[in-house]
Order: sequence, then structure tokens, then C-alpha cells
Amino acid sequence: MMRITPVTTAAVALLFAAPAWAATLSVTVSHDLDIARPSETITIPWADVNKALPNALIQRIAVKDAQGRVLPHQVTNVAPQAKDPNNVGIAYGELIFQHSFAPGEKSATFTVEKTDTLAPVFPTKVSARYVQERLDDFAWENDKIAHRTYGPALAAPAPAGSGKEVLVTSGLDIWFKRVSYPIVDRWYNKGHDHYHHDEGEGMDMYNVGRSRGAGGVGVWDGKTLYNSTNYAEWKVLANGPVRAIFELRYNGWDAAGTQVSETKRFTVDAGHQFDTIDSTFTFSGPAKLDVAAGLNKTPTDKGQNPVVGVERDTKSHALLQWVEQASNGAFGVAIVLPASTGYAEDALNQLIVAPVESGKPLRYLVGAAWSRAGEITTREQWQTYVAQAAARLNSPVRVSLQAK
Repeated sequence: MMRITPVTTAAVALLFAAPAWAATLSVTVSHDLDIARPSETITIPWADVNKALPNALIQRIAVKDAQGRVLPHQVTNVAPQAKDPNNVGIAYGELIFQHSFAPGEKSATFTVEKTDTLAPVFPTKVSARYVQERLDDFAWENDKIAHRTYGPALAAPAPAGSGKEVLVTSGLDIWFKRVSYPIVDRWYNKGHDHYHHDEGEGMDMYNVGRSRGAGGVGVWDGKTLYNSTNYAEWKVLANGPVRAIFELRYNGWDAAGTQVSETKRFTVDAGHQFDTIDSTFTFSGPAKLDVAAGLNKTPTDKGQNPVVGVERDTKSHALLQWVEQASNGAFGVAIVLPASTGYAEDALNQLIVAPVESGKPLRYLVGAAWSRAGEITTREQWQTYVAQAAARLNSPVRVSLQAK
């Protein structure tokens, strides 16, 4: 049986060659690329785990690699299979863990086992949360990069004399990190302006304004980009330790006479510079609309005298920037949009364009990297990373299961 899960590109084939009382579920993961695939996220429908290991509970399982090492794992409740009135472990979504494939390593094996002891609490590498203490911000991060976007409180008019900040935008912001541990809570607790200075953990130096920021979208009619305003509602669906999933809903807006609304689902995996975004637009009238995801043309703080290199990578269906700054190092930002049909620009943004149908999600990647993090320090390294991320998206791993 082959199935594609709704929040991953991994294909899962399940072969039950043993009776229902099997003690171990054997997992084989394979792929076709020659490149390394660090922190590859592997997902298995929990219904298949439960079928092989009846009554398996998320607190009493272990995922082990071929050397017998216990791997951090996560079980989501996204799109659960059923209710679980008898508490026998059938009501979850997916089992998730990761493996880093070396260059040329095209297959790896794992086991999932029931245990008598409780599974350890694994350190979380991802987080997504509503920031009620800062004007309805919504922030998310993994061990590589952090982001935020803006809610209705920031868009609300400022009462006379309040000094309240006002910004109306559905653009996406970046917080650049130099450390692998979580920083979102620490930085918000520092106060609003403190994290605009690099004190060793990283800094907020990316400029959004009224642009698309790093990967916001709008409806494109060939001349004008019609954008939503700040997100209206949020929902967290999963929150680590390996993967965070959340949704942002945007109220309807007028796009040259067509009313459009949008829901974005973000999938944030540990170990990746990129997040996966599934944007679903709802509209009536036209069979299709063109939408464009954008990168801000002026993404730096004032005084940085940036040199912004832009690349339209048609082979990878990607739009890239590499930005050299006077005193804050260099950074790369990129969008990978497999369904793209072309490129454009407006006064604020470089754009990559794709058609959408009402109610059908459009999948794309958005990510960034900073030279001071020490992993991607040149434009050429960023180009390679983006091309490999596109290749991984277009060539998902295959997962086969066998109960033993």
C-alpha cells in the first residue's frame, strides 16, 4: 500500500509479513539522490505502527537505528485516525524521527519497539508559539533559524499619545541565530530593542516593512501584487521535539475584483534552514489565479550599505538572495517553489510566480542562513544548499515497513 501523508513528501509502503502480535516493526528508508540528506525527517502513519504493534503507546516505544541507538522521536495528533476510548494507542497521526544520510548512502534501516519503561523526554529543537506579550506576534524556530510574523494587534491604529507601533503587513520576518538552542523566549524577555544587537546568540536585522519579507505571498495580475493584511487567527498542531506544525489564517481581501482568503500551514523541522509552507487560497470566479511569493528588495538595517545579489534559478525553481553587509556579516534568503512558471518584481519585492486553484494547497520552501552561524558563509555555498533542498523536495524518501 502506498500513501502520501498530508504534511510530508515521504511515501510509505507497508508489508505485514508476520502475525498481529509482532514485537518489532522494521523500517527501511531509501532514496535516489547521491547528495547528503542531513536531518532527513521520516514519517510513518501511527495507524500502521499500531497495526504492527497492537496497543503501542507513545510513552512506551523506542525507535532505534541499525546500531541499536535510541533516536529522538515524536508522535503527532494531526489528522488522528480515530478516537481512543479504550486507551489502546490508536488515536494519533504520525510517528516522526530523523536520520542524516551521508553522500552516497541511499538506504538505512530502523526498528520501532514497544518498551516496558517510559520513553525519555527528548530535548526539543523546534518551537512555534503565539507571542501575546508583543502585539500578537507569532514566532517559530528550529536549531538553525528563527522567524516571526505579525498579528492584528500590531495592525491596529495607535491611540493618541500611546506611542504604539503600527505595521500592516503579512510579510515574514527572520531572526538570525548563531546558536542551536531556542532563543525566541529569551529574546522577547530581553525587551523590544535588545535583540537588534548581536550579543553572541544572533540578532534581528532583517527588514520587512510593507514588503513580502522572506516568503510572504500575494495575488499577482502581471502588474500589481494584491496582499492580505496581518494574520487573523493561529493554530498550533504539533510542537516538537522534531517537528512543529502550525497554521495562520488570513482574512479575505480584494485582488483586482476577486475576493481571496488564505490559510498557511507551516512545517518546521529540526536541522533545516528551510521551512515547508502549504498555502491554500480560497476564491470563486476564476478557475485559477497567479500568486507570487516574494523577497524584500531592501532586506537590511539602515547603514549596512548592502550588496544584494539576486539569482533566478530556473532549474531548481528557486529565487535567491545573497546579501553582503557593512558590519553584520552576510546572509542568504531563498524561496523554492516547484510549481513556479516565472519571475517578476514590483517596487518592493523580487517575486516568483505560480498558478493556484481554489482550495488546493501550493507547497513551497522558505529559508535563510547567516555567515556568522559558521555553516554557510559564501554565496556559492548558499546556492548549493538551495539546489540540494530543491532536489530533496522533488525526490522524497521512500519508507517501507515490515512487522517481525
